[in-house]
Amino acid sequence: MAMSLAEIRAKLQAQENKTSGTSNSSFGSGEIYPHWNIEEGQTARIRFLPDADPKNNFFWVERQMIKLTFAGIKGQADSKPIMVQVPCIEMWPDMGMCPILTEVRPWFKEKDMEEMGRKYWKKKSYLFQGFVRENPMKEDKVPENPIRRFIISPQIFNLVKAALMDSELENLPTDYQSGLDFTVVKTSKGGYADYNTSKWSRKESALTVDEAEAIEKFGLFNLSDFLPKKPSAEDLVIIKEMFEASVNGEAYDADKWGKHFKPAGFQPAADDSATESTTATAPATTKVVAPVVEEKEPVDKKPVAPAATTDRAEDILARIRNRQKTE
Repeated sequence: MAMSLAEIRAKLQAQENKTSGTSNSSFGSGEIYPHWNIEEGQTARIRFLPDADPKNNFFWVERQMIKLTFAGIKGQADSKPIMVQVPCIEMWPDMGMCPILTEVRPWFKEKDMEEMGRKYWKKKSYLFQGFVRENPMKEDKVPENPIRRFIISPQIFNLVKAALMDSELENLPTDYQSGLDFTVVKTSKGGYADYNTSKWSRKESALTVDEAEAIEKFGLFNLSDFLPKKPSAEDLVIIKEMFEASVNGEAYDADKWGKHFKPAGFQPAADDSATESTTATAPATTKVVAPVVEEKEPVDKKPVAPAATTDRAEDILARIRNRQKTE
């Protein structure tokens, strides 16, 4: 059952308190909407949908990845510097401390090591799903299933979260009848893309007949299906080896690591055993991505019935106040 707005607010507030106290096939097929490719000054209007996973408290999932750069590929004389992403195991609380971050954290205490520390620090992104209601881009491939996935940066995510904490918001933005659209606005600041003027719509709207039929036909995604798989003990050994090699300026060794993690688009030789890896999805600005995310259409997934929001505004506010008193 989908969580109420009050419960989402309480969870977000708890997370905030805790924090203050302490190119792959999916891109090509269009399953993931590349909002980062819209032109400066353009906007894209999207409508987020709930997660199919009833255990997920929110309508998104968070992923944490670490970028490892290498001087090239071992055995290839003309290879250029490459990047591989590996999952940060702190995504899984039961796995303990990330071996890379454990090594990197002390670097921030040394001024001359701060930049290197930031280079190897985990990068967060958030996976959502929904409809693209207004698209300024002409896409070469548009999937039959109009329910797209979105990889959202922390900058945009903070705007999403801030609105959810607004006491004047009465319904979940994902509500099928009284939800809100989110407008992604691309500008620039200091030579980089900036999305700080992105915003929620002020006017509620219901899903269209076509959108409701799409949910009925295709069902919602279970977003956790598109997160990296939980690393095994062998994976952790490989991650540590790759990290050390990256820091030492070495080349990527496909023979040793290719079955576990590899650069996006990497094609090993025919007799190379590193052919079973998978690649992850990331924004176009990321050259190489994590091989542990399987960005393929989930199979044998039954459609998920639309979820309704039944809480009244008074009940939601009362729950918020009660939870805040007990936290």
